[in-house]
Amino acid sequence: MENKGPKPDWWMIAVPEDEDGTRLDRFIRRVVPGLGQGPVEKMLRSGLIRLDGAKAKPASRLQAGQQLRLPPHLRDGSGSQPRSSTSNSSVPSADAIARITAQFSAMLVAEGDDWLAINKPSGLAVQGGSGTTRHVDGMLMAMAQGQEDRIRLVHRIDKDTSGLLLLARGRAAARRLIKAFQQHDLDKTYLALVNGVPPERLRITAPLAKGEGGGRQGEMMMVRPDGQPAHTEARRLDHAGQRFALMALRPLTGRTHQLRVHMAHQGHAIIGDGKYGGAAVHPGGEIARRLHLHAWRLQLPDGKRIEAPLSAHMTTSLEAIGLALPPAGWQFPD
Repeated sequence: MENKGPKPDWWMIAVPEDEDGTRLDRFIRRVVPGLGQGPVEKMLRSGLIRLDGAKAKPASRLQAGQQLRLPPHLRDGSGSQPRSSTSNSSVPSADAIARITAQFSAMLVAEGDDWLAINKPSGLAVQGGSGTTRHVDGMLMAMAQGQEDRIRLVHRIDKDTSGLLLLARGRAAARRLIKAFQQHDLDKTYLALVNGVPPERLRITAPLAKGEGGGRQGEMMMVRPDGQPAHTEARRLDHAGQRFALMALRPLTGRTHQLRVHMAHQGHAIIGDGKYGGAAVHPGGEIARRLHLHAWRLQLPDGKRIEAPLSAHMTTSLEAIGLALPPAGWQFPD
């Protein structure tokens, strides 16, 4: 019989668009650093962890927008057992909350009635994972101070990608925006500095799948005929000789590392992306050894357009090479 005691404060996570197709157990272990495979499987078998309110298997494939329910003792980002109810060691101090709130406010670039948009710096993770203690979701939880109807994530961008991250004010807004991402009602444009000079126009339709095996190979995405459909549009904006080009990239699907893998597959890896581009993407000089990929523009379903200024390292690199940003009002040609 189900426990009739106080209702647990479940940790609810909406599956982001770019985790569509991910194995459930792998996603849980990224979200909760230090949580082993054994405890994950045990909590799934017992129903302590549920997906859309139902039991699920470790190998279940996620769908964007699904609701994952985790027990409250995992909320602090560790795989430890529940702490004593008298312990408050995981509760941020007033000074810490004030510092986090100031950092968050500095990233804010636009807001509406039920959404906010921040300009995430390169190097800041969106969610917790193995070895990751500082991330946007943790900042949102700290600022909420236990309130359930808090600001929520609705999608993700890579830790090393800078730029726009859209957030929802509360659960209802999150459901609406996640649905908009699923239905491709939000138009996203990235800017990338790439190796070599691609054609002026590209439409890339290479299917993507996660690498097999353990270690680095298992963490990478690969172009494979049996992979999930992945579609990217690309336009060359400017180039410097035959060495570098500035590209506008529009992902029409939301696969993990899609833009990075697609550009590397074309022979024009993104500068700083050693994971997919090798040594050639670290040219040295005034070009930083950091990923030169920026979530630049987001157009909402109501037509409102949001832009995020380039990160400092990309601005420095473009100025050093002599490449120009697109003019105000530029958009992908039909």
